[in-house]
Amino acid sequence: MYTAQRLATRIKEQAQKQNILLRDLLEHCGLSINTINQMTDKKGLSSFSLAKIADCLDCSVDYLLGRTDVVEVNKGDAPASSNVQDA
Repeated sequence: MYTAQRLATRIKEQAQKQNILLRDLLEHCGLSINTINQMTDKKGLSSFSLAKIADCLDCSVDYLLGRTDVVEVNKGDAPASSNVQDA
């Protein structure tokens, strides 16, 4: 379902659409220039790194993962009540 290649491609495409150099994007996110290569070499990408990249590209993590073709971020507020309790 998810592939590192699809993720890398979507990151590159979004950066290009926004005229952002991949090097600059990764640097802004505090990531190494080798992040994309490491991701495609099956080392993966942490959820925090992926979230930083999505935030910088103003798109959703789901879009980058290929779970949706909708680029926009769902910016709605979280519901007031939650089943998750603070630890």
